[in-house]
Amino acid sequence: MDLKGKSVLVTGISGFVGSKLGKRLVDEGAEVFGLMRRRADGILPHNLKREGIGPQVKLLEGDLADISSLGSALTVSDPDLVFHLAAQSFVPRSFASPLETAEANCLGTANLLEAIRIKDVDPKVVFAGSSEEYGLVISSEEQLRRARDKYGTVFPEPATIPELPITETNPLRPMSPYAASKVYGDFLTRNYCHSYGLKTIVSRAFNHEGAGRGMMFVTTVITSQVMRLKMGEADKIRIGNVNAFRDWSHVADVIDGYLLLADKGRFGDVYNQGSMRANSVLSYLLLSLERAGYPVDGIETFRGEKAVADPTERDPSEIFGLVFDKTRLDGMLLRGEVEFGAEDGGVVALSGADRVAIEFDADRFRPAEVPILLSETTKISGLGFVARRSLGDIIEDQLNHYLSEAERKGWG
Repeated sequence: MDLKGKSVLVTGISGFVGSKLGKRLVDEGAEVFGLMRRRADGILPHNLKREGIGPQVKLLEGDLADISSLGSALTVSDPDLVFHLAAQSFVPRSFASPLETAEANCLGTANLLEAIRIKDVDPKVVFAGSSEEYGLVISSEEQLRRARDKYGTVFPEPATIPELPITETNPLRPMSPYAASKVYGDFLTRNYCHSYGLKTIVSRAFNHEGAGRGMMFVTTVITSQVMRLKMGEADKIRIGNVNAFRDWSHVADVIDGYLLLADKGRFGDVYNQGSMRANSVLSYLLLSLERAGYPVDGIETFRGEKAVADPTERDPSEIFGLVFDKTRLDGMLLRGEVEFGAEDGGVVALSGADRVAIEFDADRFRPAEVPILLSETTKISGLGFVARRSLGDIIEDQLNHYLSEAERKGWG
């Protein structure tokens, strides 16, 4: 897509993804407008400074809760493209503040779409949905039994088991206020295409990571602590549910997908964006330790139980009808051969003479868990999408980012 001279409005431009998308747009010659709330201190947001695009982006004062300010932003920018990324995106915060999440993500999206309709501008609109919309994806009969025991019901009931890999037609079972708000935005965005003719496209991107991810997100929690351990600033690592599996992509690949959808996506349609691999939180942590210079020979619980030798060794076996990049530990977790819980207290990573303590933090467990997300991306691949970066690339980027003491300690 030739972006030179295109007018592009990005909501959430001061965020992790928005600032990196803004950098890409600037580099490709677009005229970039960013919507953001007024700051009393007048200071340029840190992410924009980090990306070095403050002078090139025209920042427009606006609030998704105020449709009038959105109308003004559309008048000034007269956009060819709109990337709607702004959201309250931290899942634990959505459990604590569901009304705030609904206002930002539901009302905010409705206001933006309605402002576009009323102003009679004609941009392509890419909405950043989420893989969290799929929520409780059933991977086995045992998982279904546990879900029924915990929640009483699973709706809709699975037509087949496993429901993996996840296609765009998988059932949506959102398991958090954040996920439910994204389902609302997803359907409303597509409805504005069908009802009013807006040129809308939905991306359901799976977890996207990289240098500069917010300090509260799990991959940042992992890599910042690993580097603090490396620098002698910590003597242990604290983490939540290590059994959860996610399809982690590099943020640069996700941005490639957003731009591809803006160019070739079908209006009113939805597209998965992911890497077509799934790794556990614990594997992400162990692989991060190895990249930081702690080769992991084995793991065991604090009580010396559930020992796993060579946990980061590659597992070439087929699971869910797929062969994807995973560790020996991942394979064992997926086959139900081992599982770790808060009752274990934590695990020890054995690295030569070193013993790295990984303590389980009960406060980081979700009230309603999403056990596994693994994408099927044939649809967007048909448009030309390729996930080019490996899990190792993501981890390396994050660890390098935390070579900076200011970033490690959240001063950046």
